[in-house]
Amino acid sequence: MKQTPVRCFWLYSFVLIALTTIPYAIGFAAEGSDSVFTGFVFGVEDGNSYIAKMLLGATGDWLFRTPYSTQPQPGVLAYLPYLLIGKLAAGPELHLQLVVLYHLFRVAMIPLAIWATYRFVNHFLDDPDSSAWATVIATIGSGLGWLPVLLNRGTLLGSLPLGFISPETFGFLAYLGLPHLVLARALLLTGLRWYLESDADPGKGWHSGLAIAVTGLVQPLAMISAYAVIGFHQLIVLLRSGRDSLRRWRERWLPGILRTLGISLPVFVYYALAFSSDPFLRAWTEQNRILSPHPLHYLLAYGLLLPWVVVGVANAWALKKAHWLLPLGWVIIVPLLAYAPYNLQRRLPEGSWVALALLASYGISKWAIDQKIKTAVRWGVLVFSLMTPLLLVYGGIQVARSGSMPAFREQEQVMAFEWLLENGEKDAVVLTTYASGNALPAWAPVHVVIGHGPESANLDLLRPQVERFFEGKMSEEEQSAFLAQQRVDYILSGPDGSGSGQSGQHLLEGMQLVYKSNHYAIYRYTGEE
Repeated sequence: MKQTPVRCFWLYSFVLIALTTIPYAIGFAAEGSDSVFTGFVFGVEDGNSYIAKMLLGATGDWLFRTPYSTQPQPGVLAYLPYLLIGKLAAGPELHLQLVVLYHLFRVAMIPLAIWATYRFVNHFLDDPDSSAWATVIATIGSGLGWLPVLLNRGTLLGSLPLGFISPETFGFLAYLGLPHLVLARALLLTGLRWYLESDADPGKGWHSGLAIAVTGLVQPLAMISAYAVIGFHQLIVLLRSGRDSLRRWRERWLPGILRTLGISLPVFVYYALAFSSDPFLRAWTEQNRILSPHPLHYLLAYGLLLPWVVVGVANAWALKKAHWLLPLGWVIIVPLLAYAPYNLQRRLPEGSWVALALLASYGISKWAIDQKIKTAVRWGVLVFSLMTPLLLVYGGIQVARSGSMPAFREQEQVMAFEWLLENGEKDAVVLTTYASGNALPAWAPVHVVIGHGPESANLDLLRPQVERFFEGKMSEEEQSAFLAQQRVDYILSGPDGSGSGQSGQHLLEGMQLVYKSNHYAIYRYTGEE
């Protein structure tokens, strides 16, 4: 197969890195004497949690135990990239180091994912122009979700368009700020490519299994996507081949599949057992609801490519080549994955946008004979496909320029956080409001009672109690019982910018003021004598 010049690959990587880094550069430049940039311009709540996970690694942890809950946790092998990268940070300005490392991780993953995407689509396409176009659409493209936004209809049928909320549906959102998903996409595509190559070289099955296993360590749900794609591909291969070809299937595909499963399946089983047996992980999973929106959202998301995908599917099916059945099967099962009876269903179509881009590119190459027509269609689709990513970058720039919460935190509040970093015990429990509790573990290796939607176990029960505590609506007996139940070591009081009115704290027996600034106070709580 012909290859796109390496200089084009690096040039495109540089452009994508620069485009996605602009908002963060502006955010750091917008810091003032009274504000600190969190390092995130969207999904700040999750962003703080990623820095908190890196801080776990920086302070010695190897297993993930969320700092956003006081519920006992045995630890699980999750978020491994963040734990490992966090170990590179030490000394002063720890939060700043972690944020910089996070974005260096993001920048490093972009060329890797572009290369993995190109290698995957180039496995099927023998035209460098088609491969390059498919790679660009797969990595930076999106659908028509920008239409309702520009028409001042930000939500449609109860949800924002998928391009603005779902990195799995497309990909650019991950490039903009979710590096572990970028890495997972690269590993998934690489694993699937090696799986296809294992039909001729069974040894590639070991490589495929390893890539999918590491995918699971980065993003466990992506393993479901990988197994679904492989399983449906093999089903189509068997149905199309018929019984007469069963022996040839055993010789051609089975050895590679067994190697792929032999390496990756233990990782999948580990997560299945961990999330089904551990009470905290079960509570986390039950609270973590990421449901797919109305099907019209997927039609809006994929409608730009669908005409060319249909042409590509028809031509690919006519080839009667087993490899082409993988992207064909992948796009067929998108609805099954997106609406599977699972509370994280929107995560499951991970990577399917790449298959759609591949088939659309093939469809355009077969639909138009004249090169000028091909070029015009490709540029037309690309321009419309870039609208959502450009709006996301523009929105990120506006957030960065605003200097407002939650993307920024008050310097005075950060100083209180840093006091806990320097003086609090590791894994000490701090009671504060939800908004402050979300940011605090990104600065200090402590646990909070509440602070993150999915990761704060029993959030619906605890949040009203925390609010009542700080609003002074609990009796002293209720406050003492609540503090003892949550094993609280410190209480952080002060404004958090959420409108919760954290104005002050009534002293209870066992509470000692250990830190005070103009608006913030930290109390050490030792319990009643």
